[in-house]
Amino acid sequence: MQQYCVHKDDKVMVVTGKDKGKIGKVLKVLRKHDRVLVEKVNTAKRHTRGNPYAGKPGGIVEKEMPLHISNVMVMCEACAAPVRVGFRQDEQGKKVRFCKKCNKIIE
Repeated sequence: MQQYCVHKDDKVMVVTGKDKGKIGKVLKVLRKHDRVLVEKVNTAKRHTRGNPYAGKPGGIVEKEMPLHISNVMVMCEACAAPVRVGFRQDEQGKKVRFCKKCNKIIE
């Protein structure tokens, strides 16, 4: 299975496409399709039917659509910039991600 540098709840920036430059939080990583859902990025309008039994009204709803994982980069807290991510072991021998620009560990 492919290993990704982007995880859920990471702060990412979109680097290509119509939403280039937007920053958001990763809501979900779709590993099977190599895609991610980013909060308030790549939104589309969907027409939904109401359900009176569940108390859901019908209408037009805006929802996030998946982006390809190659179109986003992780934002480093220390650099405040989109960066490449590397992997290494910390003092306890646990595998961690680190920023290749400033060499700090990404939580």
